[in-house]
Order: sequence, then C-alpha cells, then structure tokens
Amino acid sequence: MAALVRLTDQVDEIINSIYDGKNQAEEERLREYKAAVKVQAWFRASRSRSYLKHLNKCALKVQRTYRGYLGRRYFRVLLKNTVFIMKLNHYNSMSCKIQKMWRGYYVRKYIFNYYSRKRYLEALQIKNHTIRGELTEFAEQQEAARKREEEKNDKKRQEYEARKRHHLVSTEVMPGIYNSPFLPYPSETEYLLRSVKPLIRKKAAEKEPLFDPVCASYNSKVPTVLPPIPQKPQGPFREPIDVQKQRYKPFQPSLRVATDFYSLEKARQQLKDAEWVTRINDNILQPFTHRSIPYEPLLHTTSKFGHLPYGTKFFRHEYIDRHIVPQNFKTLVPPIPIFDKLNDTYSQGQV
Repeated sequence: MAALVRLTDQVDEIINSIYDGKNQAEEERLREYKAAVKVQAWFRASRSRSYLKHLNKCALKVQRTYRGYLGRRYFRVLLKNTVFIMKLNHYNSMSCKIQKMWRGYYVRKYIFNYYSRKRYLEALQIKNHTIRGELTEFAEQQEAARKREEEKNDKKRQEYEARKRHHLVSTEVMPGIYNSPFLPYPSETEYLLRSVKPLIRKKAAEKEPLFDPVCASYNSKVPTVLPPIPQKPQGPFREPIDVQKQRYKPFQPSLRVATDFYSLEKARQQLKDAEWVTRINDNILQPFTHRSIPYEPLLHTTSKFGHLPYGTKFFRHEYIDRHIVPQNFKTLVPPIPIFDKLNDTYSQGQV
C-alpha cells in the first residue's frame, strides 16, 4: 500500500519524464533521419556516378570500335580510288607516249618524207620562178595598156580643147595667136586646130509639157503651119502645165480611207511588245484558278525523288557504290585534221 501511495505521489514526475524522453527521442529521430538521408544520398550518388562512368566507358569503346571500322572502310575505298587514279594516269601517259611515237613515225615515213619534200620544194621553186616571170610580163603589159589608154584619153582631151578654141585658127587674111609671124613655122597647137572641126553646141531639147493622156492624140495632128488668126486672141493665157495641175489634183484620201483597218490591233501589239521589253519575268502572273498548266512545286520543298533534306545533309555526298563502271580507255589527244588532209593532198615532188 505504501508503494502505491509512493507511486501515486510520483505520477507527475513519471509523466514529465516520459514526455521528456519522448521529446528527446523525437529530436534524436529527426537528427538520425537526416543523417541517414545524407548517407543514402551520398551512397546513391556514388553508385550513379560509377554506373555513368561505366556507361561512358562502354559507349567510348563502342564508338571507338565503330569509328575505327568506318575509318578503315573509308581508307580502303580511298586507297582503292587512289590506286585506280594512279593506274589510269599511268596508262594514259603510256598510251600518249605510244600514240606520240607511232604518229611521229607515221608522219616521218609516209607524210613528211624528206626526199619527196625536197623534190617538191625544188619543183615549187622552179614553178615560182616561172610564175614570177609571167606575172612580171603581165604587169608590163598592163602598164603599157594603161599608158596607151592615158595617151588616148589625153589626145581626146586635146582634140576637145582644140575644137572649143577652133575660132583661134589662122586664116588667109589674119594669122592666129598660135601662128606668130616671128616664128619660122607655126606651133603644134596651130596644126591641131587645122586638123579638127569646130565644136558645135547642140541646143537642149525643150521638154514637152505634161498634158492629159486623153489629149495626146490631139497633139499629133497639129499642123506645122498654123492658119492665120483673123483677130487678135484675147489673153493673157496661162501656161498649159498650170492648167494641167489645176485639172488633175493629187489624190487626197479621207482619214477613214488613209487609216489602216487593223491599226487598233497593231497599236495594242506594239504596246504589248513595249511592255514585254521592260518586263523582268516572261511568265505572266496568273491566279491558281486560271492556270492552263499544273502547279509546279518549288525545288527545295519536294521533287519526284522525294523530299530534299536541305540543312540536314551535305550537298556533296559521295556514293562510291553508285559510281559508273569505267569503260575502255579512249584517246586523250584529239587527232590533228591537217595530218589527215596531207595524206591525200600532199604532192610527192610534183607541181
């Protein structure tokens, strides 16, 4: 009983101690929880970092292996192409050398033969000497003919001048100015004046007035001698040409007749031509509803081979597997046309 009384007296202390223990345990629990969280976070971070490092090592190994494979394959293709180009250049140089030697031999043997060319040049020299002699003779003949023509024209001119001055010839009563009494004999001009006839100038033919063609038959029946006029005609009279111009005036069409029937279409076409000259684009801008041809999409958006990946791929990709198989070698140096002609046209020492 005493113990119960003693415990009853200590109830408040026990309750307080229990609460104090609970509070202390709660504080320790939060501190331990934080410490456990920190330990777990550090452990998990270390495990994640080690796993990421392992993944990086694996990725690096895969990438290194794959890139090495791609590099070796690209190098093999590059080496193959390089060897092919070297062989091609070597074969081309050898073919050029063979063609050069053969063509040189063929030209020296059959085309530019030294002895036949020597004979040809000798014959050509003789032919040139003959032609030069003929040309010199022809030039002398042309010069003699030209001099004869000049002498003939000069003689005609002197005769014409003498005919114009024929009135200066000497007469039996009075000597002329070219026949001086103080000279033993007359001059050459005097003899020339005596040998030619005087120049008689013909009167210019009067132009007949332009009359009406209907009245042309009346002019042919005009008598040479007109009958006498009984009385003085009244006048003054105008010239026949003035009367003819008054009767037959030139044709003056109206504006409707003078204007072309298709002048409006021609003016429109002229305006269209002028507008086309100053236009930058030849295609006329039309809406989609009035197009006579189907719509042409832009090249950078689509094509018959699919979408063009602009900005995502390079424009100079090489597809070695799509290369065309090289054909047989062809002649690199083109043939010289003059050699083909000389084989047929070259003279073998003959002119």
